[in-house]
Amino acid sequence: MRILIVTSSYPKFPGDVTAPFIESIARGVAARGHQVDVVLPHHPELRRGEDEPVRFFPYHYAPSDSWSLWGYAQSLEADVRLRPEVYLLAPLVALALRRAVGDRLLALRYDAVHVHWVVPNAALLTDVVTAHRAPLVVSLHGSDVFVAEKLRPARALAAAAFRAAGAVTACSGDLHRRALALGAPESRTRTIPYGVDVDFFAPNRPATDAAARDVLRARLGAGPDRLLVFAFGRLVEKKGFSDLVEAVVGLGDRLTVAIAGEGDLKDTLTAQVRNLGASVRLVGALDRAETAAALAAADVVVVPSIIDRAGNVDGLPNTLLEGLAAGRPLLATRVAGIPEVVEDGVNGLLVPEKDPRALAAALARLAREPETRERLGHAARRTAITRLTWDAAAAAFEECYVQAAALAAR
Repeated sequence: MRILIVTSSYPKFPGDVTAPFIESIARGVAARGHQVDVVLPHHPELRRGEDEPVRFFPYHYAPSDSWSLWGYAQSLEADVRLRPEVYLLAPLVALALRRAVGDRLLALRYDAVHVHWVVPNAALLTDVVTAHRAPLVVSLHGSDVFVAEKLRPARALAAAAFRAAGAVTACSGDLHRRALALGAPESRTRTIPYGVDVDFFAPNRPATDAAARDVLRARLGAGPDRLLVFAFGRLVEKKGFSDLVEAVVGLGDRLTVAIAGEGDLKDTLTAQVRNLGASVRLVGALDRAETAAALAAADVVVVPSIIDRAGNVDGLPNTLLEGLAAGRPLLATRVAGIPEVVEDGVNGLLVPEKDPRALAAALARLAREPETRERLGHAARRTAITRLTWDAAAAAFEECYVQAAALAAR
């Protein structure tokens, strides 16, 4: 099959941690023998090689590179509100995106157009795709549903895209239910969890021998006699890092928390760590390989996600899946799609969101129970291997392409 993927985010270069799940979907579909072309916004840091298994068609929309603010996790301020500049860019983006997709549909007959994020991408493209009589598949990732729930015009555009789609996918059951409430047709909507590269994030990676592990742990702030707790992701409210910082206070010198990532709340979190005297180190952004090595070196991985004050929440955090694949004991909050893959006491520990005391109690338990850490870590790895591979996800998307093509042929 020939598949055209349309996205507003993608790793800008090999190793970049911007929307790695989109790259994994594209590569997973290509690995099943399909031709995959990707339409995505231009970005000054975009560097993708010609020797990759997919082809890239970036579209220019901004008058200068300094205005390249569309997509790539840049459009929302702290993931709570749209940046004012984005409203100014939207008409330019709409014109450039519609032209780019129209050009591809004229150049090649695709068996399916797979659009990621119903708002804005699918909303802007529904009429273009249907005019070319191309089968449409729409995938939801969380922030798009959040925007559609909050803004009435976006909600109407999302509903129109859902009606035109031959298949709609959500990365979690929670997101699936919210999509149905927005008008997604139940018979054509299904949950496809993200996958994870179980080999890349394996706990026994070649680059994680004992000496390298000790060096990395020292860089992250943990000596050999301290428990290393690792958390990572963009520094925005819905990641819940503020609760994690608060939870560490009072746990004494038993552990060190390393938080990797960049984002709008960096200064706020830095001030919180300093004011509370918390045993937390903000280590900045890590690339994919560094993240995998840090996971392998950690004693505990924490995913303290929350529903932020605007109502936004991750559908299914990639950080969670990568922690599972790394065979680490996981501590996570009971929100969105997390309880669908983490069973409390079986392959991780779950606590209520926005509850630093519960986080602290669970961390204290893991610190004093090495046997529990070992048991949860082994079960986490088994979950990733048996349920959450990218090949399984790609096979499910393949079924959606076939379904959409069959509906379009009627």
